[in-house]
Amino acid sequence: MPTQQSKIDLYSLLPEELTSLCLTFGEPRYRAEQIFSQLQSQNKLLSEMTNIGKEAKIKLNEVATAFLPQVSKKFVSAIDGTIKYLFLLIDGNCIETVLMKYRHGNTLCVSSQVGCRMGCTFCASTIGGKVRDLSAGEIISQIIAAERDSGEHISNVVMMGIGEPLDNYDNVLKFLKLVNNPKGKNIGYRHISLSTCGVVDKIYELAKENLQITLSVSLHACDNETRDKIMPVNKKWNINELLCACAQYYKSTTRRISFEYTLINNQNDSIINAHSLAKLLNDKLRADVKMPVHVNLIPVNAVSETGFAPPSADKVNAFAKILESHGICATVRRKLGSDIDASCGQLRKAYSEQNKQ
Repeated sequence: MPTQQSKIDLYSLLPEELTSLCLTFGEPRYRAEQIFSQLQSQNKLLSEMTNIGKEAKIKLNEVATAFLPQVSKKFVSAIDGTIKYLFLLIDGNCIETVLMKYRHGNTLCVSSQVGCRMGCTFCASTIGGKVRDLSAGEIISQIIAAERDSGEHISNVVMMGIGEPLDNYDNVLKFLKLVNNPKGKNIGYRHISLSTCGVVDKIYELAKENLQITLSVSLHACDNETRDKIMPVNKKWNINELLCACAQYYKSTTRRISFEYTLINNQNDSIINAHSLAKLLNDKLRADVKMPVHVNLIPVNAVSETGFAPPSADKVNAFAKILESHGICATVRRKLGSDIDASCGQLRKAYSEQNKQ
């Protein structure tokens, strides 16, 4: 008898895979359509499905599971309604998921791994390293669990939570196909953003898929010496290699790339840094490729282990104005859920430390 963790994850199955599973039990093809729609679109548990026979449920429960992450902790911002979840997974690990409310709809920031091995020095998610990848089902079930708990409809997804999505490429790609499926969540690719610290070989692979998602590239420095210090991935793929991959992504998809730039006081936030960043992006991406460029400026979150601090608001605004003077579109990310510490990594870290005691 398979254990709960070794069972087939129904949330990870595409419609054709669920059909194959049902056929092995002698169930009709339409049974798979019923189960997929109710799991993925209607957010129902298997036990809540009234049009699935008792025998079919027993057969499925013997070899498969549809485990939803459990709400371990939940914080709701009194300022803007942002909800931060600490979800407990089937194996006892935990991840963070954040629901952000905008006028244009609700966006869910999902995690793709338990922990992260990329080692970016300013990020709380990477403290303690990577534990494991999330399955496609564990990623999409964050949306289902958040919708069931909050009663809100999720219309946009950002893969900017715990983990490096392109370090979990196959499961993330399957998640994208699941979440876009018309009989499931039916979230359009243009409503999905995927953030990467610069896993260059996978950027080229993703470009071939031509999925029309928005790629967000964490740049955070305009020279290799600085980027080497704060982002170890740069030692494998330097800035030039990363921007070449970005250019190819744009050529393949015609989708504008958003460059994330975390501003760290007295590290990468000087006037010289701003001019250098503008020159870098103009020379590498706008001169020959004619690629529209957007820079998202993010004042760093203060994390005790890093010792980093954000620059002043005046310094941030001055940085943005310099980029714009060079023709680079720049925005300063609005911090949502500031009263609940909605940035990823710190809640999981505190939970892990508490359970070690």
